[in-house]
Amino acid sequence: MTAITTQGIVAIVPAAGVGSRMKANKPKQYLMIGQKTVLEHTVDKLLAHQQISQVVVAITEGDPYFPELSIAAHPQVVRVSGGKERADSVLSALRYVAEQKLSKWVMVHDAARPCLRASDLDTLIEVASVHPVGGILATPVRDTMKRANGNHDIDHTVERSDLWHALTPQMFKAEQLVETLSKALAAGAIITDEASALEWAGFQPALVQGAADNIKITQPEDLALAEFYLQRNIG
Repeated sequence: MTAITTQGIVAIVPAAGVGSRMKANKPKQYLMIGQKTVLEHTVDKLLAHQQISQVVVAITEGDPYFPELSIAAHPQVVRVSGGKERADSVLSALRYVAEQKLSKWVMVHDAARPCLRASDLDTLIEVASVHPVGGILATPVRDTMKRANGNHDIDHTVERSDLWHALTPQMFKAEQLVETLSKALAAGAIITDEASALEWAGFQPALVQGAADNIKITQPEDLALAEFYLQRNIG
């Protein structure tokens, strides 16, 4: 596996979202899977990797849940203030990393993806660290894709051979990502993930195939599926 630096990689976890589609009484990152919250599972997976030196979690100001978690007192976990949108939270964490000169490399991972495999982290680091831009975990689209019209009727079938589902983590050089993301947001660009900011600037990050069980908890039924995957404990 490629060595990064003695500093290691800093993982950023934007966790300021409310998760309204879950229809729960608290944000989805604080829902329980077994004895731990979704966020604790996610952060623990990152901390378990030998090349990740620190995890920076972006949390909403006044969040009453995070201080109660075990990870809140972990020496390798830092809390920063999150923003209104995901990109704002990521930028807040990136600025902290830059100010503290924590690492040359960062990876951003969704708070609601607790089923990340260590082997996928290994592969992402190996590929992204030698790529000119960096890379993201992704999975090829398997199903037939349909483009809808305004009435939710099928307009046409989309060729799927070169389509991928973007996952996280997404790994880039910290300096390049903070500069590019800042410029993209200032220009009013629509940024849905970190790779889209790099794409906006004309860069082409690598697609690194990861496991399809690296799901993002979005709907209520996803919680049970994530629990099933975690119980299998696949690395």
